[in-house]
Amino acid sequence: MANLYTERYLQKGAYRQTPETGIQWVMRLMDRPRYFYKMFRMSPEIFHALHDLLVSTYGLSSSNNVSSIESLTMFLWIVGGPQSFSQVESHFTRSLWTVHTKFHEVLKCLRKLAKNNITPRDTTFSTEHGRLREDRFWPYFKDAIGAIDGSHISVVVLLDETISHTCRHGYTSQNVLAICDFDMRFIFAVAGWPGSAHDSRILSHALANFPSFPMPPTGKYYLVDSGYPNRIGYLAPFKGTTYHIPEFRHRSGPPQGKYEVFNFLHSSLRNVIERSFGVLKQKWRILKGIPSFSPATQKHIIMACLALHNFVRDSNLRDKEFERCDADEDYLLEDTSDTSDDESEDAENDDTMNTIRTRIADALISARGG
Repeated sequence: MANLYTERYLQKGAYRQTPETGIQWVMRLMDRPRYFYKMFRMSPEIFHALHDLLVSTYGLSSSNNVSSIESLTMFLWIVGGPQSFSQVESHFTRSLWTVHTKFHEVLKCLRKLAKNNITPRDTTFSTEHGRLREDRFWPYFKDAIGAIDGSHISVVVLLDETISHTCRHGYTSQNVLAICDFDMRFIFAVAGWPGSAHDSRILSHALANFPSFPMPPTGKYYLVDSGYPNRIGYLAPFKGTTYHIPEFRHRSGPPQGKYEVFNFLHSSLRNVIERSFGVLKQKWRILKGIPSFSPATQKHIIMACLALHNFVRDSNLRDKEFERCDADEDYLLEDTSDTSDDESEDAENDDTMNTIRTRIADALISARGG
């Protein structure tokens, strides 16, 4: 045992010498914005704003050997690259223990940020968004305030949890429920549910257990797909007819009849949540396959990435992925055309929303001279 202890802890290898340290590499990239963006998934200007906020408000600090800037860049490189801890250890010339410690310090700060910035800008939803005033949507969907959907984040789980976490796509995942506004900001999110959980079940649990849930005001509603019931505050499409945008794209001719016309415009407006998830996963690529952290840490990583997404969007500074999405409503549109799990667990049980839906459909077809 003494020999083993000596070999492992006392016989230290030569200290690694590198042509430049990790922080020197980071500072050099700040003068090359395009490469800085590739590495850390945001511009230097947004990075400095984020860093200053985390330091001033959320407790991010420097230690004797590692600056707060280095800690944040290591975190962003891991979740954005994504880079493994071993790669970060090598490139920043830091021990694995240091990389893990700093990763979790930044993660803790971003969890605090998430509580404050994954919220509506206007809790009363009193102003119609400009997108609703586009000719094709106005005034039919003037009371829409956002969109709700779930997205599966691939995760690694213990063997005895494989079945419960296997989603309909055949891989282990967490099913993340999120609400976004028409600016592609997430205003509410719940992570941690196993991939086999149904979207409507997660929504029902969130309504009952999260005081922070942004309830739709009277007369307003969220747009949902047919995985959710059509009830007060939640407007679903007509079932039994074409709905998803890719299905319309892959056939010839425009939508026919009031049900298809309604579903096409409903889907065109609701796909803001799909595009938001698309940008989220494109920027923070760890979400395409989170490594074998504990389930709690996996959940915290997802929420941290949502907070980063909102921070970048709220900065009003240039960002490549958001700009592309603003220019093309089909950019990074998640493929949700698989309808194998597309029926809500609850029956359509609200005559009020059924009436509103029918009234909108009739108005749309009337405006087209149908």
